[in-house]
This record gives sequence, structure tokens and C-alpha cells, in this order.
Amino acid sequence: MSGTLKGFARREWGPLFGTVRSALAARRWRAIPMTLAAVCLTAVFQIVQNQDWGYQLVQDIGSVRAEDPLGPALLRTPLSLFVPALDLPVWGALAQILLVFGIAEICLGRWRTLGLAYLATLAGTLYARVGIALGPDNPLGLPASDARVVDTGPSAAVVGLAVYVCWRYRARWTGALVVVAMVVEVLIKNNLAGKEHLAAIAAVLLVIAVQEWRERRAGQRGGVGPRPGTRSWKPPIRS
Repeated sequence: MSGTLKGFARREWGPLFGTVRSALAARRWRAIPMTLAAVCLTAVFQIVQNQDWGYQLVQDIGSVRAEDPLGPALLRTPLSLFVPALDLPVWGALAQILLVFGIAEICLGRWRTLGLAYLATLAGTLYARVGIALGPDNPLGLPASDARVVDTGPSAAVVGLAVYVCWRYRARWTGALVVVAMVVEVLIKNNLAGKEHLAAIAAVLLVIAVQEWRERRAGQRGGVGPRPGTRSWKPPIRS
């Protein structure tokens, strides 16, 4: 039984663990400079928004609501990722960023990590507007009161990055577990945050589908290399 579990763990997490371990062993904290900057930025936002003089400042540059005009909301969306929700413990946001952003930065590179994080966050932000337009009677809709909910935090980005990294490194069961957990979250607590997580997953799955299609086409032309999880693939160390 233990051998079976070890074999499963090796297949599921071996390539991912090997990549992260090699990068941290070679460069330590220098392997995740973007992640550390994100953690510091999130901590700064948390401190500032809890000051009498800083709350409105953070709202003006990093808080998004569905009732806001679309232009300002889109401008605030990148920073909204690093503004912790006021009703949740900040350590949760910091831990999510350090763990998931750190793994993604090592495995995918900093710019792809930032791009996917922004895509997932943007998908959630735009979904909120669509959901409110659909109304609460639609399974994909939201009540009008959600238009006033402050929509900040890294959770949508974290979920999207987790799904993408699991796909890229062939941790299929882990990726499926993340998706199932988000579906269960919506079934148990049908709120804006839960449905935004599903919107983030949908956006990332679309990216994955496009990449799978492109890789199949490249494979047909004889130009695709080994993928993570295969015998001949070796984990890269990202800068």
C-alpha cells in the first residue's frame, strides 16, 4: 500500500517538486523575487488601508466593485489583486501568494505568472458584471446587491495559477481537486467570490485548451519537445 502511495506521489508531484526544489537549492529566495515583491506589496496595502488616512487611498487605486464604471475598474484591477479583503485575515492572502505565486514563478517564469494571475483576476471582475446583469434567477447570475461588494484579493489568481501549473506539470488529480473544491464552495456558499473563482478557472482552462491545440499542431509538424511528466523531460530552472 505504501509503495502504491509513493508511486502515485512520485507521478503526481515528482516533476513539480523537483523543479521547485532545484530552483530554491540553487538560488534560494532569489528564485522568487516577484513573489516576494507581491507579498511585500500586499502587506503594505494591508497596513495602509487600516489607517484613517489610507483607507480611501487604497479604495481609489485598488478596490473594484461591479457598480464602478468599467474604465476605472479595469485600471484598478491589477492592483486589486494585492489588496487584501478587509473581512478576511491578511495572513491567508500572504500565505496564498507566497506558496502559489512562488511555485508558479519558478515553474512558469515571472511574466507568465503575472499574465495568468491578471487574466484570472480580470475574468472574475468581468464575470461579476455579467452575473449581475443576468440576475439571481439565472444559475450563473448574481443578486443586484453584489454590485456594491468590494472585490479584491489574490484568491482568483491563486486558483487560476494552481490549475495551470497542475496542467503544465501533469499533476492531473491535484488540478481536478482544485476545480472540484471550487465547485463545492459555490454549492455550499453561493456568493460572488465563489463564482469568481469558477470564472477564473474557466479563463485558465480556455488558455490551456488553446495551448493544447497549438501543441498538437506543432506535434503534427514534428516540432514539439517532451512535456512535463514524461520520461525524457527535465524540470527547468526559471529566472
